[in-house]
Amino acid sequence: MSRWDEHLQERLADLAAKGRRRVLRPAALHPRGRLHRDGREAVDFSSNDYLGLALHPLLAERAADYAGRLGAGSGASRLVTGTLEAHLALEARVAALKGTEAAMVLASGWQANAALVPALVKAVPGAAVFTDRLVHASIHHGCAAAGVREIRFRHNDLAHLEELLAHHADAPARIILTESVFSMDGDRADVAALGALARRHDALLVVDEAHATGVLGPQGAGLTHGVAGVDIAMGTFSKALGGFGGYLACSAVMRDWLVNAAGGFVFSTALPPAVLGAADAALDLMPQMDTQRAHLAALGERLRDGLTRLGIWDGGSTTQIVPAIIGGEEDALHLSAVLEERGMVAAAIRPPTVPPGTSRLRIALRASHSEGDVDALLAALEEAG
Repeated sequence: MSRWDEHLQERLADLAAKGRRRVLRPAALHPRGRLHRDGREAVDFSSNDYLGLALHPLLAERAADYAGRLGAGSGASRLVTGTLEAHLALEARVAALKGTEAAMVLASGWQANAALVPALVKAVPGAAVFTDRLVHASIHHGCAAAGVREIRFRHNDLAHLEELLAHHADAPARIILTESVFSMDGDRADVAALGALARRHDALLVVDEAHATGVLGPQGAGLTHGVAGVDIAMGTFSKALGGFGGYLACSAVMRDWLVNAAGGFVFSTALPPAVLGAADAALDLMPQMDTQRAHLAALGERLRDGLTRLGIWDGGSTTQIVPAIIGGEEDALHLSAVLEERGMVAAAIRPPTVPPGTSRLRIALRASHSEGDVDALLAALEEAG
């Protein structure tokens, strides 16, 4: 064992002593909102396959078709020889979906956020960057990579944001980074009010739509669609759209800048054809799924009502992501284990992912769940006490 391995073993032991050492457990998605893991089938309340498209045959068929015609890989980064006509076609579809002039696709939502912020700051050195306190870790990573100090505003507190914007009025540029649906709390930002605020202060507004795309907005187009003042919308193909990859929807000039300045785009091999095919198929299906979206919304209401009856706080959720906030880490872990014994997977989310004292079960509902699935979950929570 090397000295590095010895150091790492010590750190891993520290994590284990705190109950925070994670391990990988193989699993496979099954139909009807189920998951197969450790030789058992369970109701899956943890995956982000909100519309059930990950197992849709059209996505698999088109992924195979694209791979058969165009190959298994793209061969290079986009600026070398890796740009396929299929990349450009998918980007045009994303721009149409989001109502923007242009779009670009990237390897993931993480890569999109992590590459975007340094590129923006490179364009205007000294720009002031404002972030909601509960934004995703990828946004914090992007800010760190850009070498900027985040100016954090209280969660969804636009009065506080406006105060901070006014205080930094002398900055050469101001950038606001937030989410439309927050991934751990399932609550929403007031995107229209944010857009108006950004315009009043001549600030660039970036909204992460990873958990809204496909689920919310007209035909699943998200919460930024048609909203004035939103300059860049980030989204993914890996959640409700059932595939893989991320995107940035923006102006044509912004896209041109990002093609030249976003390191995660410039220096990464382009998305492979199969991934493009699956995303293309998902965009065909998504507008036709209003029935599934309505069912998903109704399940969310049913679950929140049940949690309220049990005295469990849902964190202000208004979407398909419904946290059952427990408080202590050990309590959340224990409850997750109890549910798994009863055939339900609801992951315990703990610090540093969420603030101390707010450990929770992050319950992710899917259109393939039934009312009976939700009722069984509530009954199990009640029995667990």
